[in-house]
Amino acid sequence: MLLTLVAFVVALGLLIAVHEWGHYRMAVARGVKVLRFSVGFGKTIARFKPKKQRPGQDTEFLIGAIPFGGYVKMLDEREAPAAEGERQRAFNTQPLASRALIVAAGPLANLVLAVLLYSLVNWIGVDEPRALLSPPMAGSLAQKAGLQGGETVRQASLAGDELKPVASFETLRWVLTRGALDGQDVVLDVARPDGRGRQVTLPLSSLSTRDPDARLFRAIGIVSPLSQPVLGELTAGGAAQRSGLRQGDVVRRVGGAEIVDGQQLRELIRASGQSGRAAPSEWHIEREGRALRVPVQPDVQVEKGQPVGRIGAYVGSQPEMVTVRQGPIDGLWSGVVRVWEVSTLSLKLLGRMLVGELSLKNLSGPIAIADYAGKSASLGLTYYLGFLAFISVSLGVLNLLPVPVLDGGHLMYYLWEAVTGKPVTGVWLERLQYVGMSLLLAMMAIAMYNDIVTRLG
Repeated sequence: MLLTLVAFVVALGLLIAVHEWGHYRMAVARGVKVLRFSVGFGKTIARFKPKKQRPGQDTEFLIGAIPFGGYVKMLDEREAPAAEGERQRAFNTQPLASRALIVAAGPLANLVLAVLLYSLVNWIGVDEPRALLSPPMAGSLAQKAGLQGGETVRQASLAGDELKPVASFETLRWVLTRGALDGQDVVLDVARPDGRGRQVTLPLSSLSTRDPDARLFRAIGIVSPLSQPVLGELTAGGAAQRSGLRQGDVVRRVGGAEIVDGQQLRELIRASGQSGRAAPSEWHIEREGRALRVPVQPDVQVEKGQPVGRIGAYVGSQPEMVTVRQGPIDGLWSGVVRVWEVSTLSLKLLGRMLVGELSLKNLSGPIAIADYAGKSASLGLTYYLGFLAFISVSLGVLNLLPVPVLDGGHLMYYLWEAVTGKPVTGVWLERLQYVGMSLLLAMMAIAMYNDIVTRLG
């Protein structure tokens, strides 16, 4: 809990500070006087004013007690009269291009930070599962394409693009995510266990669901990398413990089905509860070199309205890992590419939510973000840096949306001014601000509701 809280506060503080620093630095560069730079709202817990300020500046820096935002207060005649001789340093007197640059600099700073963070992850290196496929789900696209499990994915791409090397299972998962959400087929270059290679096309354009969740990847048939069907820690009183199973048991067969992978076993257990009552079956296991037969009857639980089987044990061993690391130039370029891909994908998802093609259940709020922050921090530095990069991209993209009260809304006003030669009137500004705030509050309410329902479910 403490790690989650610290990781969340550090993430918010850093990303907000960088965002506001973008506004601040561009304002200073364009000759605008900055009165206050605040990270956080509410009661001030720290404030200072540097003795050495940039020419024409007298900025006070503050840290607020509530870390859900920040602001840069500039000299502006619309808020208070400018002192004699300082009118030329007021924000409202600046040329249109300067005002637009100052507003856009905040979101752009977040995107630049994301490039640096992704690059840093690439340079440091991260341990990820090898792109070794487990047996595909029955009836899935992967099974219909002829994949059997045990293949290593060497290259992958969206149909029509050049095949690119697949460094890890996470790289493969990202390609599949993009293909599924864009409705594009994916081409895989795989090597069979005997060393022979071939190309496989997964027709992701035919998918009926495009929500980026576990059901999507089960429909594709590639859910997790190959892992041994070994039982991990058992839950006290669970079906596994009641049946006499032990941690470390290797499952070789369940009923008439041969088991070769942890994900295969997990799906078989889940499917056993579909009728509402799981029938007992004979498990063939290997324990300390001995072959044993154990009757097991999974428990049935309701998950998202559907009955599923559960045995109360961690199923599957850690998959084979590889260290993914890149050099200075390749790592930086990969960081740029990843920010572009995440940005465009985020915009597509938001657009599909607006037109009703994608469920609003995909919106996440601060509870989910805090949870992800704690989990990534517990996994190690590179995972936490990757999380920060993803959230930084999201913050940058969100703020560039043409919604009043956001930076993109102000840029929309400036576009109107550039086209018509006249600024948006005060009456319309007030109306649009009201609409923008209403939209933002609605999005926040939906995101919080999703967070709460997910955790209660």
